[in-house]
Amino acid sequence: MSDTNEKKWYVVKAISGKEKKVKEYLESEIKRLNLQDLIPTVLIPTEKYFEVKNGKKVCKERNYLPGYVLVEAVLVGEVVHVIKNVPNVLGFLGTNGEPDPLRPNEVKRILGKMDELQGMGAGSDVTFMVGQSVIVNDGPFSTFNGIIEEVNEEKKKLKAAVKIFGRKTPLELSFFQVKLES
Repeated sequence: MSDTNEKKWYVVKAISGKEKKVKEYLESEIKRLNLQDLIPTVLIPTEKYFEVKNGKKVCKERNYLPGYVLVEAVLVGEVVHVIKNVPNVLGFLGTNGEPDPLRPNEVKRILGKMDELQGMGAGSDVTFMVGQSVIVNDGPFSTFNGIIEEVNEEKKKLKAAVKIFGRKTPLELSFFQVKLES
């Protein structure tokens, strides 16, 4: 396989805030022009984060590379032209107007970070069990230690007995509010 026909990842500069529109338009153009083999993937690097709304933590998503869309593509024929002519696209990231592919380690780092950030939103991959020691890492009781008394896997919550002013106090906490004591 020659170097020119190899799929590589490229960074497309987009008008900030228009990344989703760019992705949608590009995907419809790929379908319309039957370019799925040449442009198999269009990605917006996003991260999940938590926001407190009305006293409840809400999981939200935001771009962690605003103004950029990642495209896996083979840049042959009209592919560069198709991508550059999508509304709200400013061009490719590269030197002298030529698209520079991302290095494999950069792709791994970006895709790895995306997987890691997506996983955060899904809850914890740590298994909590009754009797384990935990440290509260969020909220008013941050840095307090406690012992797990009850685990609700379905709701991703647990009850822990925490010593506050020398007295054991039961607290209901979300999985992401605690970490296992090592």
